[in-house]
Amino acid sequence: MTTTPNPRRVVIAGGSGFLGISLAHHLHENDYEVVLLSRSAPKCDGPWKHVAWDGRTLGNWKNCLGGALGMVNLAGRTVDCIKTPDHQDEILRSRVESTRVLGLAVRAIDQPPPVWVQMGTAHIYGDPPKAICTEGSSLGIGLAPLVGKAWEEEFHTAKLPAQRGVVLRTSFVVGRNRGAGGGALDRLSLLTRLGLGGRVGSGKQGFSWIHEHDLNRLFQQALTQDSMQGIYIASAPNPVSQVEFMQALRDALGVRFGLPAFAWMVRLGAPWLLKTDPNLALYGRYVRSERLPSEGFTFQFPEVGPALKNIVGRAI
Repeated sequence: MTTTPNPRRVVIAGGSGFLGISLAHHLHENDYEVVLLSRSAPKCDGPWKHVAWDGRTLGNWKNCLGGALGMVNLAGRTVDCIKTPDHQDEILRSRVESTRVLGLAVRAIDQPPPVWVQMGTAHIYGDPPKAICTEGSSLGIGLAPLVGKAWEEEFHTAKLPAQRGVVLRTSFVVGRNRGAGGGALDRLSLLTRLGLGGRVGSGKQGFSWIHEHDLNRLFQQALTQDSMQGIYIASAPNPVSQVEFMQALRDALGVRFGLPAFAWMVRLGAPWLLKTDPNLALYGRYVRSERLPSEGFTFQFPEVGPALKNIVGRAI
């Protein structure tokens, strides 16, 4: 990988999954050169260069960072799994260790990127009642908040003092399948088409979400707008309840009904049938950014209904 300075190069660490591929396409369409830094090459072809790393140890991969406009760190094991002790350990370690080694990398090259945009999680607020959380709200307790806090703490330690750092505490991302999977929306859409897209548990749990296009625009703004710095919530300004989200998804898919699932059914079925954590469906949060509107960011998809119809329409 060349180390020639390129003010249009963006390196996406952990970029071979749904979010990384979506962002790579967006950046390429806006005339940026994209480098994906990941353990394995993406499953689909695209307008990027791939550089291999293990997310833990420093190596020659560091050279792709030299002279780049900026770096985006998305690296981390998926949370869409059964939370065994081993999986919990890997969820934490994969985020903290990848962030730590990126910090070592920027100290080992001559021209580190001037900006580092770090993925965070809106799960850091835990599972509060319907009160809407903003950037200044108290953080929660439990596995997800613990991971989120450790992730951000490592980022603040790892980034260079001279680097502009931006953390995006991201909610549920709705997007289309570009060959790397469409994220969790693919699974929800399948369940909905099977008639299982109804109320889960109480249905009142918060469902904060963001359209992939708005998230990509937000990443680009974070990379290029010098005034952006610190922590932001990356979520559409109109969070909804779980039952409202599923109604909007059924409308987008043209499905007339969705069977409800009681909490005990989800606790039994999620680990055995879907191989995932039932708490992902049974708990939630309502989040909204106070900082983004005050800094001039406008969402193109502020409402869940039009957002889902756009995704479904483009995926057909």
